[in-house]
Amino acid sequence: MQTTQDITVTRRATEVVLVAPAYTLGVALTRPRATIAGPDGELWSDLSLLASVDRVGVPDESCGPTAVTVEEDPDGSVRVTVLTDSSAWATKAVVLHCTPREVRARVEVTTEEDDARIADLTMFGGQAALPTGAAGTFRSGIRFPSVFVPTPTEPIQVVRLSNTQAQLGVVGDAEPGRLHGIFSPPPLVFGLGRPSIAADAPHGPTDMPVGDWLGVSLVAPVEELGFTTFRYDAIDGGFLFRLTYEGHTRVRAGGWVSPEFVLRPGGAPLSLIRDYRDDLAAHGWARPAGESASWWHEPIFCGWGAQCALAVRMSHEGEALATDNADGFVLPAGAAFAPDLARQYLYDRWLRRLAEHDIHPGTVVIDDRWQADYGTNTVDTEKWPDLRAWIDERHAAGQRVLLWFKAWDPTGLPAELTVRDAHGRPVAVDPSNPAYLEALAEQVTRMVSPDGLDADGFKVDFTQRAPSGVTLRTHGDGEPDGGVWGISALHAIIATIHAAAKAAKPDALVVTHTVHPSFSGVTDMVRLNDVLEDSVHGDPVPVGDQLRYRHDIAAAALPGHPIDTDQWPMPNRDEWLAYSRIQPELGVPALYYVESIDNSREAVTDADLDEIAELWRGYRAARGERAEKEPTTV
Repeated sequence: MQTTQDITVTRRATEVVLVAPAYTLGVALTRPRATIAGPDGELWSDLSLLASVDRVGVPDESCGPTAVTVEEDPDGSVRVTVLTDSSAWATKAVVLHCTPREVRARVEVTTEEDDARIADLTMFGGQAALPTGAAGTFRSGIRFPSVFVPTPTEPIQVVRLSNTQAQLGVVGDAEPGRLHGIFSPPPLVFGLGRPSIAADAPHGPTDMPVGDWLGVSLVAPVEELGFTTFRYDAIDGGFLFRLTYEGHTRVRAGGWVSPEFVLRPGGAPLSLIRDYRDDLAAHGWARPAGESASWWHEPIFCGWGAQCALAVRMSHEGEALATDNADGFVLPAGAAFAPDLARQYLYDRWLRRLAEHDIHPGTVVIDDRWQADYGTNTVDTEKWPDLRAWIDERHAAGQRVLLWFKAWDPTGLPAELTVRDAHGRPVAVDPSNPAYLEALAEQVTRMVSPDGLDADGFKVDFTQRAPSGVTLRTHGDGEPDGGVWGISALHAIIATIHAAAKAAKPDALVVTHTVHPSFSGVTDMVRLNDVLEDSVHGDPVPVGDQLRYRHDIAAAALPGHPIDTDQWPMPNRDEWLAYSRIQPELGVPALYYVESIDNSREAVTDADLDEIAELWRGYRAARGERAEKEPTTV
């Protein structure tokens, strides 16, 4: 037995046991396996120390004998290296760097070829043909009943059964099995909950119980997050983790090292996120929140809910538009589409009604769609005859204006600035092309600059619509290291928007739903995003419960960032009012409804708006008291 500072190393004929203050790791010397347990000896998992790094067209299967070495480093850490032969790489090793508090795992591959493209990576499991004759997919053992998933999904279950698959990343929408892009990207950390959390104990779909958790987080600079999704892949009592690179990360002759999968115990799901954020910050890969302009904290009116509610009334109740449609807009009853209703005279109508009830938003968001084309962000002058003059009027009234921005949409852009499918058709914008990022910066400058529209920033939406697919082609595919892809590509888009907006107007506000610590330097405010519906049992989940746990996750990942509480869609008037009452506790109040609720078709009454006005007065009074103690001016 040997003690390496805080890690005790015991060597046996077939196993090396590492006892650290936070865990015990038993490494098998004759096969690619290890057990990991808590300080009390209770097992979290028997880990597979296999990994696969598939190349496009060349699957990576481990084969042949396994060499396992355990070395004590001078700094007090212990290094475990598992070597296997590979069908895709010259060499492949899974390396565990064990410190008193955590285990940091990565896979390292080398190649003599000059154009190896990574398809998928699996860790703590993979494809293999072992000397024993066992072959196929190997996984780690599930010895924990629960998995914490830090992104909203439908059905709603933030802590779910451990045999349920889960996915984090920047690909998703409202299609079945894809509604996990509400945060995109979310914190890249899963929590494995040990039996002491009591799987049979009742807890609700938004509860995050305290207990014994093993966090598995993905740590790397954002430029190296060239994958679209991070998946917890479970079946029949086993699991592995999968990263989807889709052929857009190229390995030149030499080698490649994966991001680190960090196994770190924690006492609660939110502590796993805080530890993850601190880890990234310690490496310089997450920044502290900057100072915020005082106006960023002013209550928000976003017109999207009002647009949707009017579209419902027109389509289902045959309501005609008021006669003040000075832009000449005529839409027959039964044909209304919410984006068609992002119109200058309608926003004036809604703001007038709010003002009649002493509701004066500090910020107004013009939502989908004020643009002629999503990809060019030029003004649709049929809907907004003079957007610059309208923004000037809002400024004269002491208000700021944010423009809704749809990420990834290429509509209106030249094909050479886009990601294209196998037939050459545009699928998304291409941030691997410097010409696109230059065009994007010019758009942002035009929208925010006093010489342009003089808007005050952006509500960035649809970040979950990242392109995904092995056959898609980018400008960067012809570059030596491949194109930026996945999370790193989204970061390039948001960073370009943020930098150009700040250059044009230093107090410009960029609001996103990129709830990942490495986006802390390129987003000013994080929004809680669209409300979902039911639990896994089919029961409606209260709006307040949903948005409160989202707030807690966002605050742990991006501490100090203002939070846009959002407010769409609401299931009914009662839920809308109940959520409006707690918004000031969670962040910046956001009002979406003026005349009616879209889902229930209930009217918004004068008394309802009077209550909103009172809630905003209370919020502003409390903000004023805090501002006297903690100034928040840029």
